[in-house]
Amino acid sequence: MCTVIVDAADAASVRLLAVRDEDPQRDWDEPGAWWPESHPGVIGIRDRRAGGAWLAANPAERRLAVLLNRADVLDLPADQALSRGSLALESVMGRSPVAPERMHGFNLLEVRPEGARVLSWDGATLRETPIEPGTHMIAHDDLDDEETPRIAAWLPEFRSLGPTSASADWRAEWVGMLAASARLSPEDDRAIIRDNRPHGYPTQSLLYCTASVSDRGIDLDYHALPTPAHWAAPTS
Repeated sequence: MCTVIVDAADAASVRLLAVRDEDPQRDWDEPGAWWPESHPGVIGIRDRRAGGAWLAANPAERRLAVLLNRADVLDLPADQALSRGSLALESVMGRSPVAPERMHGFNLLEVRPEGARVLSWDGATLRETPIEPGTHMIAHDDLDDEETPRIAAWLPEFRSLGPTSASADWRAEWVGMLAASARLSPEDDRAIIRDNRPHGYPTQSLLYCTASVSDRGIDLDYHALPTPAHWAAPTS
């Protein structure tokens, strides 16, 4: 139930805001080079339980990837499914998923020098959706899906800010919009900072990142929420 807002100026310049929803009992590590042997040069937010990453970046290759779960039609017991945590790590090494996958459903946002895209797996089909220039939003269904209440509510608001390339401080503007969205109850299905338990999932919003990917490299900023599913202004 994570959320990502992404603005693409062109293939080589992408900025994004990513909010992670996860079970608060599932520990994680803030961005770091946690995989020096298997994925040299990669930094990311590590899931301690499975060892994979929700978000990963390869600054030298100007690659970044974010993993979002989605529903699937796969009749596969959880103990037989492969972890999705490898997807972002492999992506930023230039190895994208290929169907079929013994994994439950996902949306994988890939930012690459040749252009950004979303790879969507529903257990039967792996689809590619290019990220066209402009501001877009994705959660647990398709890109810019107006049937997703938070996208219907907030994508027009982010678009109203205009291109990030024209902003003197796009991060402050986008985080300000995230703060505005947090005036909603975290249990409201329009909320970006979320408590998903009333919707049948044990996950809550735990952290958010902003990132800029350009021909100058990757600039990644990380903030953990002090209390799950509740907004707090960044301290720095």
